[in-house]
Amino acid sequence: MAREKPAAVLRDARPSDLDGLLVLEAMFPGDRLAPRQFRRHLASPTARLRVAEREGALAGYALLFLRRGSGVARLYSIAVDPAQRGAGLGALLLADAERQARDARRGELRLEVRSDNEAAIALYRRAGYREQGRIPDYYEDGCDALRFAKVLEESHP
Repeated sequence: MAREKPAAVLRDARPSDLDGLLVLEAMFPGDRLAPRQFRRHLASPTARLRVAEREGALAGYALLFLRRGSGVARLYSIAVDPAQRGAGLGALLLADAERQARDARRGELRLEVRSDNEAAIALYRRAGYREQGRIPDYYEDGCDALRFAKVLEESHP
C-alpha cells in the first residue's frame, strides 16, 4: 500500500524563501523570475506571493498581481516541483489564488499559459477558466500563450 504524502501548507512567501523559489524557477525552461523580481514582489502591496510547503520544503508557488483601481487580478506565475506533480498542488495553489483575488475584491482572474503546457491548460479548464485568445510569440523561446479568464464568485463567510 502506497504511503500518502502529507498535506501541503499554504502560506505567504517570506524573504527567507528566496533560495527555494529560485530552485523551483530553475526547474522550468525560459522566462524565469530573477532574484530581484522575487524580492520586489515579496515587498509589493499589490502582489500576493504564496507558497505550498510540504515536509519543510517548498513544493510550489503562485504569484498574483492586484493592480490598484482594477476589478481584475492576474495570475502571473504558478509553479509546482515536478516531483510533486499529481498530488493536487496546482489545483490547491490555483484555488488559493482565486481566494486571494476574491478577498481583494477582484471579480475576475486572468492568466496566460504556454500553448504547449497541456497539464496546466487542463487544470485551468477543469477549474472553470475560459480561453480568451492566443498571443503569438509571447514567450522568449517563441512559444504562443493562451489567455484564460474566470469570473470569480463572491465568497461568503
